[in-house]
Amino acid sequence: MIMWVAPIGAFGAIAAVVGATGVDALTSLAQIMLGFYATCLIFVIVVLGTLLRLVSGVSIFSLLRYLGREFLLILSTSSSESALPRLIAKMEHFGVSKPVVGITVPTGYSFNLDGTAIYLTMAALFIADALGKPMAIGEQIGLLAFMVIASKGAAGVTGAGLATLAGGLQSHRPDLVDGVGLIVGIDRFMSEARALTNFAGNAVATVLVGTWTGEFDRAQARAVLSGQRPFDEATMLDDEDRADEAPEPDGPSRRAALADASS
Repeated sequence: MIMWVAPIGAFGAIAAVVGATGVDALTSLAQIMLGFYATCLIFVIVVLGTLLRLVSGVSIFSLLRYLGREFLLILSTSSSESALPRLIAKMEHFGVSKPVVGITVPTGYSFNLDGTAIYLTMAALFIADALGKPMAIGEQIGLLAFMVIASKGAAGVTGAGLATLAGGLQSHRPDLVDGVGLIVGIDRFMSEARALTNFAGNAVATVLVGTWTGEFDRAQARAVLSGQRPFDEATMLDDEDRADEAPEPDGPSRRAALADASS
C-alpha cells in the first residue's frame, strides 16, 4: 500500500510547493537538480579521474565504459545495491585481487558514499536558502563536515538519502527540517545521480586500493579494456573460478583417481 500511495504523496508535495510559491518553484527545483548533476559529473571526471590516472594509469572514461551495463542497471533501479555482485565480479576480472575486492567493495558501499555526501550538503544549503534562513560561512563549513560524517553508513536503497538528510538537519539545524518536503518531488531524479556517483567512487577506490597494496594486475586491466579478455556475462566468472568450481569426476574416472591417490 505504501508503494502505491508514495507517488501520490510526492505529487502532493510538489503541488503544494508550486501552489504556494508559483511556477518559480519549478525553476528553483530544476536549478538544484541540474546543479547537483553537474557537481557529480565534475567530481567523477576531474577528482576521481585525476586520482585514477596518476595512481593507477587507468583512464576514467575507459573504466566507466567497462562498467556501462552496471550504470544502466543503477539508472533503472535508482540504487547502487543492485549492481553490487556485478561490481565484485568485474573488479576481479579487471585485475584487482579477490581479497582486496572482497574488502574494499562492501566497505565502500557503507563508508564511501561520495554522491550521498554531495547531495546532503547541496540539498541542505538549498533548503536553508528557500526558507529564507541562509547560513554563514562558518555554519556552512560545519554543516559540510557534519553531512560528510552523516553520509557514512547510509543505506544504499532508494530514498535513503532523503531520510539521512532529514535526520542530519534534525541534529544540526532543526529549524530546517520542515523544508525537506520542498525536494521530495525531485528526490527520485537526484537519487539516480547519487547512486551513479557512489558506484563510480567505489569502482575507482577499488582500483586505487589494489594499486597501493600491489594487488592490481595492469596487464590484465589493459587486456580487458582493449577487448582481448571480455567479461563473461553469462557466468560472471573468470577462468580460475570456473576451474575451482569444476565438478569432481565420478564413476570409473573417480575410482581411477582414488586408486592413483592411494598408490
